[in-house]
This record gives sequence, C-alpha cells and structure tokens, in this order.
Amino acid sequence: MAAAAPGSVRPGRRAPRREAAWRRRDRRWGYVFVGPQLIGMALFVLLPFVASLVLAFASWDGLTELEWVGFENFTAQLQDELLLRSIVNTLLIALITVPVGLGLAVVVAVALEKLRTRTLYLILFFAPVVTSTVAVAMIWQQLFRADGVLSGAIATVFGVAPPDWLGDPRLALIAVCIVSIWSSLGLNVIIFLAGLQNISPSVIEAARIDGAGAWRLFRSIRLPLLSPIVFFSSIVAFISSLQTFDTVFVLTANAGPDNATRTIVYHIYDLGFGRFEFGPSSAASVILLLLTLVITAIQFGAQKKFVHYEDDSA
Repeated sequence: MAAAAPGSVRPGRRAPRREAAWRRRDRRWGYVFVGPQLIGMALFVLLPFVASLVLAFASWDGLTELEWVGFENFTAQLQDELLLRSIVNTLLIALITVPVGLGLAVVVAVALEKLRTRTLYLILFFAPVVTSTVAVAMIWQQLFRADGVLSGAIATVFGVAPPDWLGDPRLALIAVCIVSIWSSLGLNVIIFLAGLQNISPSVIEAARIDGAGAWRLFRSIRLPLLSPIVFFSSIVAFISSLQTFDTVFVLTANAGPDNATRTIVYHIYDLGFGRFEFGPSSAASVILLLLTLVITAIQFGAQKKFVHYEDDSA
C-alpha cells in the first residue's frame, strides 16, 4: 500500500476544520471584556471569601502573627450571647419583612394593574429602591424621633404619648422592619406586576366563563400562577434580610438600645472592625453563610407544595 503523501488526509478521516478567523477574533475580544469582571470578582469576592475561611480557624488582630486555633472561634461564637441575640434579631427581621413586604407588594401590584396612569405610581414606589440606604435611614431617623412627624401623628390620632421608636427596645426592631419594607416595596411591586401581566389571558377568560368572581379568580388562578415569582422574591428577600446592616448602622446608635437591633452582619462588623478580632468575626460570617444555605434549602424543599406553573398548552 502506497504511503500517504505528506499533508494529505487518510481515506475515511475527516480533516479537522480550522476555526474561522472572525470566531477567534470575537473570542479574544470576549476575553478582553470579561477579563476585568473576572479579575474584580477574584480580588473582591473570591479572595476575601477564601481569606475569611482561613481566618475562621485562626486568631489574628491584623498586626500580630497569625495563630491557628482550630474550631475555637466557632465554639466561642456559638456560646456568645451577642451572636445568639443577633441571630434572633435577624430572623425576626426576616420573618416580619418578607411576608409583610411581599404581601403588600402583591396588593399594590393588583391595584395598579388596571390603572392607565400607573407609570407615575411605579416611579414613586421605585424611588426608594434607587435611593441610597444611608439617605433613606437618615430620613426615617428624623421621622422616628419622639417629636417627629410619625410619632406626633400617632399621638394625635390615638391620644397616647408619642412613642420613642429608636429609644424603646420593643419598638426599635419594628422601626428597622418598617424601613426595610418601605425600601424594597417598589422593586417587588414591579416584579409582581410583570408576573400578573404575563398570565395567559385565555386562563383568566376560562375562569370567568365558569363564573369565577374577582376574589375567586385571584385566589384560585392568579395567585397560584404568580407563585413562581413569589418563590423567587421570597428567596431574594430572605437573603437580603439576613444581610441587614446599613439600615441598623445609620438608624440606631450601636445597634441599640440594649442590642435590640443587633443583626448578624452588624455583629460581624463589630467584631472585625470594632474589636479587631478577625478570627471570631470570620467564624461568625461562616455561621451566617451556613444559616443562609439552610434557609434557602428549606425554601427550595417547600416550593414543591405551593409553587404552580402554568401549563404551556393552556
């Protein structure tokens, strides 16, 4: 059998296709555009995450030599009353703000759905979302003063002494929840409004032909079909609530009174940048990560019971 000529392709084998020059050029430009983002993510997300995991098993104040202590930081944090108080406060914030905030958003979205001038209302509702959290907290700080507008209105309407929102441990956490709900309402309204408009008109029309009223239509048709968006929004809202920090930092003084508004993230900040105990601070951040994963896993497990998807053939 004659040997194949150099550079020729053997019978039965297909010659490898050379990549087009324009594809190679587009790939290089893709790397150029994506590269800065990947570098930024590595420097400001991945590297701090790895460093936090390492410091969680060490004792370090930022100046002296790092000393390995194993699980001592975790043991000390789990026995720390301040961390336990922070976890309770954070869960209370999540359990109050998530259902109340999403419920209000659904009600407002349904009310705005049929309005022709809803664009103006959407702008007003969405304004707090794009406003700095520090500015929002400072404004509400003035409203919550004992001689502020909100306290004065309550005293006038109900004939009681003006409540000290930020000085009473029983009301301070409620004040944080009010600000959080108000700040995120606009985003949830827009998301739910888009979900309502995405429901197939044929499903609504079929329910009306069967005699479904407005409330039955909402409870049995629209709300179940809106459940995937409710599920998504609840996960995002829970994670955001577990990371509450800036509102507490600006609205109250030292997470007071009497640590009534101390959250996990504020606890992490206080340990790391207030006491320069980076080991316990990193251990607390790992605990927050595990808590977030557990709550998210529970939500994903429960979504099979209440999340319904519209049949594509409907």
